[in-house]
Formats: sequence, C-alpha cells, structure tokens
Amino acid sequence: MNIKSLLLGSAAALIAVSGARAADAVVVAEPEPAEYVKICDVYGAGYFYIPGTETCLRIGGYLRYDMGVGDSGSLDGANNVADHMDGDRHDTYYKNMRFTLRTYTGQETELGTLKTFTETRFQFGNSSGDYTGDGTGWQAGNKATTLNFAWIQLGDLRVGKDETVYDQFIGYAGNVIQDTLIPYGVKDTNLISYYFDAGSGFTGVVSLEEGTGVNTIDSYVPHVVGGLKYKGDWGAITGVVAYDSNYEEVSGKVRLDVNVSKELTLFVMGGYGTNDNINDFGTGRTQYKPWGGNWAIWGGGTYKFNDKTSFNAQVSYDDWKNLGVAANVAYTIVPGYTITAEVDYLNAGKFDDFDFNNWTKADKKSSVGGIVRFQRNF
Repeated sequence: MNIKSLLLGSAAALIAVSGARAADAVVVAEPEPAEYVKICDVYGAGYFYIPGTETCLRIGGYLRYDMGVGDSGSLDGANNVADHMDGDRHDTYYKNMRFTLRTYTGQETELGTLKTFTETRFQFGNSSGDYTGDGTGWQAGNKATTLNFAWIQLGDLRVGKDETVYDQFIGYAGNVIQDTLIPYGVKDTNLISYYFDAGSGFTGVVSLEEGTGVNTIDSYVPHVVGGLKYKGDWGAITGVVAYDSNYEEVSGKVRLDVNVSKELTLFVMGGYGTNDNINDFGTGRTQYKPWGGNWAIWGGGTYKFNDKTSFNAQVSYDDWKNLGVAANVAYTIVPGYTITAEVDYLNAGKFDDFDFNNWTKADKKSSVGGIVRFQRNF
C-alpha cells in the first residue's frame, strides 16, 4: 500500500463518519417573528394596542412635590405642637410628595366605545392644616394610598368611582392650587351617570350617587344630580342641581366662562342651597352644600403671558362672610414640567353650635400662607 492509497482511504472513512453524524443532527426551529406594540391613535396620543387584543391602553400620571408655609389651620399645619427643644409653638414646612398613576383604555364595540379610567395616589409628607386633630399633623410619613378614580363607561353610561357630577361637570373653581378655601363640593363618590349630547353646543348629564364619609346615603334612595351646559366659541354657561337624600335638601350652582381674548379667560360661579333640615341635625353642610350659609360665589381667571407663563387668580366668599383669595404664577420650564408659586389668604372662623348664622368679628381668623409646587406630568 502506497501513501496515495492510504490518504484516499482515510478521506473516504472521514466522509462516511461525517455523513452518519449529519443524519443525527438536531434541527433548530426558525424563530417566530416578534409581535411589536402597535400605536393606537383613535383616542389620542399615548395609546397602544395591548398585544393580542383590540383594546387600546395608555399609561400616564404625574409626580408632584408641594412645599407650603403659613399660619396653622391654613396651609402648613405645623404650628399646633410644641417645639422639641424649648416647648414654644414651632414653625416648619408643610411638604408632600405624590406619585399618581393613571390608566386609560378604549375599545370600539357594537354598543359604542368602551372606556375605563383609573387613578391611584401614593403620598409621603405631613398634613396641611390641623387635619389630624391629635397634634401629629406636623409629622411626615407615608399616607394612605387612595383610589381617586375607577370607572367603566360604555357609550354614554358610566359606573364606578368618580368625582361627583356636581363638581366635574361644571368645573373646578379656577386654576389655583388652593381652590377650596371656600369649598364648592365634596368630590368622592360611587355613581351611575348618563351623559348625553343634544347637539348645537348643548350637553347634559344625570347621575345617581352614593356620597362619601358622613354624606354617604343612609337608605336605598340615592343622591340625584343633573347638569346642562351650552358651549360656544365665546365660552360656556353651565348649571347643576343636586338633591341630597339624607337631608332632603336641594342645592345648585351656575357658572359662566368667557374667553375674553386668546390670552385672557374669566369665570364666575355661584352656589345656593337650602338648609331647612340640615341645621336640625347640627351639621350645617352637606355633600353638595359644603360652604357656610345658603349661598357662595367664586370668581377669577387666567392670563397667559406666553406659552410658558400664566397668572391665575380666584376670589371666593360665602353667606357666613368667609373670604378666600388665591393667586399664583405657573411657569413651564420644559414640556411636562411646571413650577407654580402661590399666595393664599383666608378669613374664616367656626360657627356657633347653637346658632349657625351667629358670626362675630371675634369668631374670625385671618390666615396667610404660600405654596410652591413642582409637577412632572407624563
């Protein structure tokens, strides 16, 4: 056997072995194409399709840092306990950090658009005003997680946890932080509400509501709220009326919004409520008439200096001669990040438990405070 024959024989043997091993080789499956998230622009910016469904989802929220200073009972709530060292009444900041998570969904069905909305808040800080009542309001710590919204809406019918139609349909009392120096409604409630569009600028709503806290219904009869709005290029006029089933009282609010110019918008809102049965039970206020006495009024507006800077103001007054004034400047540093600096004044007092309309100058206390807010929306 020569060298040439040896090499040829070795090569043949190697080819045979390789062929045998190739027959036993594992076949690797082809990777499936990735299912990328698809944008859903039917309901606005930020929505995307949940993979494998026809439901559009949006996730958003904000981070907010508040720092307040002022008199006890007004904004910071820090003057109600003794200083650690010398025992004097101490001053410190009211601070609060909030993380708010929001979810939105939308889907088209044969019965109309199916929508949901949730908002959950997580907070750390101390309390504003003498909220705790036990002298611990100045102590910072984690606060209770709150579910502020959780509703389902199919077509025009909404059910779940929402803000009362009495407030959200007519609108908040201006673009100030402390817009409830004179309160205009208690927002939280479970409800069943129906919205309708009558055309030509007219919209309306009817709502059956449970109330919240001490204002929760105490029988099978719900609170009933209705509203009607006309909106045009010049502004809007809105009215709401509410029946409180606990006390069998009626209250309502009317609001006028005017677009004076591209830069200036103004509003005025008045409220009136009966209290024939409320005073008999020693409260004086309800879910729908939280102000003092029968009537209250709020007014103010917004002036936009440019796309980044605006001035906001509100003045409020009620039948018990409580007066609130709030004004701020809001500046958007970059899109989604705004700093607001506000000054607030409140002149109010406590009512006489035996005479709800008996107010004297001595009952009143003037409080001045301020707050700076940093907020990042996403």
